[in-house]
Amino acid sequence: MKFITKNSEKKNIKRSFKSALVLYSIFFVFFSMPSYAQDSIALPKDLNEEKELKFQQYFFKALAEKSIRNFQKAIENLESCNQIIPNDVAVFFEFSKNYFALYQIELAKEYIDRALVKDPENFWMLQHLVAVLQRSNSYAEAIEIQIELVAKKPKNVQLKEGLTKLYLRDNQPEKALETINLITEQNGSTVYLRNLKTALEKRKLRFKKEEKPTKLVSFQAKFDFDKTYLSLERLLKNSKNEVVLLKYSKQGIQRFPAQPYVYLVQGKILNQQKGYKNALSILKSGIDFVIEDEMEQDFYKEIAKSYKGLGNLKEEKKYLKKLNKD
Repeated sequence: MKFITKNSEKKNIKRSFKSALVLYSIFFVFFSMPSYAQDSIALPKDLNEEKELKFQQYFFKALAEKSIRNFQKAIENLESCNQIIPNDVAVFFEFSKNYFALYQIELAKEYIDRALVKDPENFWMLQHLVAVLQRSNSYAEAIEIQIELVAKKPKNVQLKEGLTKLYLRDNQPEKALETINLITEQNGSTVYLRNLKTALEKRKLRFKKEEKPTKLVSFQAKFDFDKTYLSLERLLKNSKNEVVLLKYSKQGIQRFPAQPYVYLVQGKILNQQKGYKNALSILKSGIDFVIEDEMEQDFYKEIAKSYKGLGNLKEEKKYLKKLNKD
């Protein structure tokens, strides 16, 4: 009888040691991921011990794989979680984030919708939904959700800037300008907002203006005389001379720093002249001021060319993917 008792005690000690080791592994993965606490949600608490250990092992493996961009591996671990505890909100949320990273937008939308059925007021999930809707060009719906988020955190300037960008994407420049004025009144301004406001106000005035010079040779003389952006844009659009384009696009960046078109023109010419490093710097500076989707595509195309010229094929592929997806 004593022999049996000793064996049992040894087995119990061994089992306890294994459990402690598993828990330590989970603890280590959890606290090595600072982003988890910021945009994820609590795991279920109503599991028995064995199920809980297995569920958490797979869940934190999924987080670990996602953190090193192994999104498909992360999904496989989440599928194991779903087999142990079906329809868990945290698992649905992680499914959506990984499918989003893989550009599988329909599945990303499906899983975030499932998660929000269970927790409709969750801030992080609503924020993720906005990103999913934006990528699928569902701007009107994204705007509605973003307004909810702003209402939840009215002092958050980044959320309000995000709303401004969504209005621009949805071709509502007046709403964007209205939002900028509201942010400035409530939270103060930023360099980005001031430059964007200037660009929007000039754009508004531009559409009210008249005349079109008919002679190509007059464009350069007209800009040299009146120094307006309207004259400069017409000059750049109607000239094919690289020297003229480079000279006047440089002047344009100095005189109109919030107008993306002048950056695009200079970036194109520098790419043509194989000045890829300078082209990339100019294009990256100008893309922040882009409003129209079509112009954004032109920027992506030129940035990809710059990276190709520099031999950075990974970044070239990234921007070509943006070019095809957006």
